[in-house]
Amino acid sequence: MNGRQSHQYKERSEAPARVRAKAKIAVQSSEAQPYDQTASPALVEIHLRESFTGDIEGESPVRALQVMRDDRSACMVSVQRFRGKLGGRQGTFVLQGSETVENGKIKATWFVVPGTGTGELSGLRGEGGFEGEFAKGSDGTLDYWFERD
Repeated sequence: MNGRQSHQYKERSEAPARVRAKAKIAVQSSEAQPYDQTASPALVEIHLRESFTGDIEGESPVRALQVMRDDRSACMVSVQRFRGKLGGRQGTFVLQGSETVENGKIKATWFVVPGTGTGELSGLRGEGGFEGEFAKGSDGTLDYWFERD
Protein backbone atom coordinates (compact mmCIF):
# COMPACT_ATOMS: atom_id res chain seq x y z
CA MET A 1 0.00 0.00 0.00
CA ASN A 2 1.34 3.42 -0.84
CA GLY A 3 0.92 6.44 1.46
CA ARG A 4 -2.21 7.69 -0.30
CA GLN A 5 -3.97 4.31 -0.13
CA SER A 6 -3.12 4.03 3.56
CA HIS A 7 -4.58 7.51 4.20
CA GLN A 8 -7.80 6.65 2.32
CA TYR A 9 -8.19 3.44 4.32
CA LYS A 10 -7.67 5.35 7.55
CA GLU A 11 -10.37 7.92 6.68
CA ARG A 12 -12.95 5.21 5.91
CA SER A 13 -12.18 3.19 9.04
CA GLU A 14 -12.84 6.08 11.43
CA ALA A 15 -16.27 5.80 13.02
CA PRO A 16 -18.59 8.76 12.43
CA ALA A 17 -19.25 10.96 15.46
CA ARG A 18 -22.35 9.93 17.42
CA VAL A 19 -24.79 12.36 18.97
CA ARG A 20 -27.26 11.46 21.74
CA ALA A 21 -30.78 12.84 21.31
CA LYS A 22 -33.28 12.73 24.19
CA ALA A 23 -37.04 12.93 23.96
CA LYS A 24 -40.24 12.59 25.92
CA ILE A 25 -42.57 10.18 24.17
CA ALA A 26 -46.35 10.26 24.67
CA VAL A 27 -48.92 7.87 23.23
CA GLN A 28 -51.66 9.94 21.57
CA SER A 29 -53.84 6.96 20.62
CA SER A 30 -53.76 3.18 20.94
CA GLU A 31 -55.87 0.38 19.51
CA ALA A 32 -55.26 -3.32 20.18
CA GLN A 33 -56.79 -6.13 18.13
CA PRO A 34 -56.21 -9.80 19.07
CA TYR A 35 -55.56 -11.93 15.98
CA ASP A 36 -54.94 -15.35 17.54
CA GLN A 37 -56.37 -16.39 20.88
CA THR A 38 -56.61 -20.13 20.14
CA ALA A 39 -54.06 -20.81 22.88
CA SER A 40 -52.18 -18.89 25.52
CA PRO A 41 -50.37 -16.56 25.10
CA ALA A 42 -52.59 -14.33 22.95
CA LEU A 43 -51.21 -12.68 19.81
CA VAL A 44 -52.22 -9.04 19.43
CA GLU A 45 -51.70 -6.34 16.79
CA ILE A 46 -51.40 -2.82 18.19
CA HIS A 47 -51.78 0.49 16.32
CA LEU A 48 -50.34 3.53 18.13
CA ARG A 49 -49.73 7.18 17.39
CA GLU A 50 -46.85 8.71 19.37
CA SER A 51 -45.58 12.25 19.78
CA PHE A 52 -41.99 13.21 20.58
CA THR A 53 -40.72 16.39 22.25
CA GLY A 54 -37.13 17.39 22.95
CA ASP A 55 -34.15 16.74 20.66
CA ILE A 56 -36.53 14.50 18.69
CA GLU A 57 -39.59 16.58 17.76
CA GLY A 58 -42.46 15.11 15.78
CA GLU A 59 -44.86 12.21 15.54
CA SER A 60 -44.94 8.61 14.51
CA PRO A 61 -47.53 5.97 13.65
CA VAL A 62 -46.51 2.61 15.16
CA ARG A 63 -47.49 -0.97 14.35
CA ALA A 64 -46.58 -3.61 16.92
CA LEU A 65 -47.11 -7.34 17.22
CA GLN A 66 -47.46 -8.43 20.82
CA VAL A 67 -47.31 -11.73 22.69
CA MET A 68 -49.59 -11.17 25.73
CA ARG A 69 -49.15 -13.63 28.59
CA ASP A 70 -51.86 -14.52 31.12
CA ASP A 71 -50.08 -12.44 33.81
CA ARG A 72 -50.36 -9.35 31.50
CA SER A 73 -46.62 -9.27 30.84
CA ALA A 74 -45.76 -9.08 27.16
CA CYS A 75 -43.10 -8.84 24.51
CA MET A 76 -43.45 -6.96 21.22
CA VAL A 77 -41.76 -6.12 17.97
CA SER A 78 -42.56 -2.81 16.31
CA VAL A 79 -41.98 -0.65 13.26
CA GLN A 80 -42.66 3.08 13.09
CA ARG A 81 -42.04 5.94 10.67
CA PHE A 82 -40.99 9.11 12.48
CA ARG A 83 -41.85 12.45 10.85
CA GLY A 84 -40.34 15.65 12.19
CA LYS A 85 -37.00 16.98 13.37
CA LEU A 86 -33.98 15.27 14.86
CA GLY A 87 -31.29 17.61 16.15
CA GLY A 88 -32.87 20.42 14.12
CA ARG A 89 -32.85 18.44 10.84
CA GLN A 90 -36.20 17.84 9.11
CA GLY A 91 -37.20 14.53 7.53
CA THR A 92 -38.44 11.02 8.18
CA PHE A 93 -36.90 7.69 9.18
CA VAL A 94 -38.05 4.23 10.25
CA LEU A 95 -37.36 2.72 13.67
CA GLN A 96 -37.53 -1.01 14.37
CA GLY A 97 -38.06 -1.91 18.00
CA SER A 98 -38.18 -4.73 20.50
CA GLU A 99 -40.18 -4.14 23.68
CA THR A 100 -40.95 -5.89 26.97
CA VAL A 101 -43.81 -5.09 29.35
CA GLU A 102 -43.84 -6.07 33.02
CA ASN A 103 -45.76 -4.64 35.98
CA GLY A 104 -47.16 -1.72 33.96
CA LYS A 105 -43.73 -0.63 32.74
CA ILE A 106 -42.34 -0.82 29.22
CA LYS A 107 -38.70 -1.06 28.19
CA ALA A 108 -37.54 -0.99 24.58
CA THR A 109 -34.55 -1.00 22.31
CA TRP A 110 -34.73 0.31 18.77
CA PHE A 111 -32.58 1.14 15.78
CA VAL A 112 -32.89 3.25 12.64
CA VAL A 113 -33.51 0.95 9.69
CA PRO A 114 -30.62 1.67 7.27
CA GLY A 115 -31.58 3.55 4.11
CA THR A 116 -34.87 4.96 5.46
CA GLY A 117 -33.83 8.54 6.23
CA THR A 118 -35.33 11.24 3.99
CA GLY A 119 -34.82 14.98 3.58
CA GLU A 120 -32.16 16.37 5.89
CA LEU A 121 -32.11 12.98 7.66
CA SER A 122 -30.84 11.10 4.60
CA GLY A 123 -28.05 8.71 5.59
CA LEU A 124 -29.23 8.57 9.21
CA ARG A 125 -28.15 5.60 11.36
CA GLY A 126 -28.76 5.13 15.06
CA GLU A 127 -29.78 3.02 18.03
CA GLY A 128 -31.34 3.62 21.41
CA GLY A 129 -34.53 2.92 23.25
CA PHE A 130 -36.98 4.09 25.86
CA GLU A 131 -38.42 3.26 29.28
CA GLY A 132 -41.64 4.36 30.89
CA GLU A 133 -44.91 3.62 32.61
CA PHE A 134 -48.23 3.21 30.85
CA ALA A 135 -50.28 6.44 30.68
CA LYS A 136 -47.29 8.44 32.00
CA GLY A 137 -45.10 8.63 28.90
CA SER A 138 -41.58 7.43 28.29
CA ASP A 139 -38.07 8.84 28.20
CA GLY A 140 -36.28 7.93 25.00
CA THR A 141 -32.79 8.24 23.59
CA LEU A 142 -31.32 7.83 20.14
CA ASP A 143 -27.56 7.71 19.61
CA TYR A 144 -27.27 8.69 15.95
CA TRP A 145 -24.81 9.46 13.18
CA PHE A 146 -24.85 9.94 9.42
CA GLU A 147 -23.30 7.63 6.85
CA ARG A 148 -20.56 9.16 4.79
CA ASP A 149 -20.87 9.32 1.02
